[in-house]
Amino acid sequence: MSIKYWEFEDAALKEKLKSTNVKEIAKLFFDNDTEAYRFSVLLLEVKKRGKIRLKDVPAIVPIATAKRYFDFAIRLGIVKHENGYYELTDRFSKPFRNIATYIKTWMENNADEDLSIEFPNVKADKQQKRGGRRPIRVENSQKTDNIIIGAAPQNIEDGKGSNDSTIKTN
Repeated sequence: MSIKYWEFEDAALKEKLKSTNVKEIAKLFFDNDTEAYRFSVLLLEVKKRGKIRLKDVPAIVPIATAKRYFDFAIRLGIVKHENGYYELTDRFSKPFRNIATYIKTWMENNADEDLSIEFPNVKADKQQKRGGRRPIRVENSQKTDNIIIGAAPQNIEDGKGSNDSTIKTN
């Protein structure tokens, strides 16, 4: 989400309300133009038709993508899903206000928080690489003017290692 709070202050909001468009709504939730465009297409279609089924979405948006975006809109409270149809709703007004109240209350609360207790199952260590190519190391040894490519880190100094090749430079 890329909500720029200063765009929704009272004065700025009054100007925005004079000419509303779906692009502004989509850009709140998606930084990527393609994602924002597809979300906009779906919201406009629901607005035009009143309600829509997944099989009736425009061909420009794949059905699986439409389902994912509709599910996202449901979580936001912009769209509701009943009897196989998606339709616009205004359930978002109260939850958005409640989110703002919750965040403000959290900011005013000075209690110490221990994240290891709040997130007991999280893996806090940096994730290890899971395969793929090994990084290529290029070093220029001043003694022999050799460049060693692809050697294992522990064997760089002696010029040995798995899958290494030595190239003489002079």
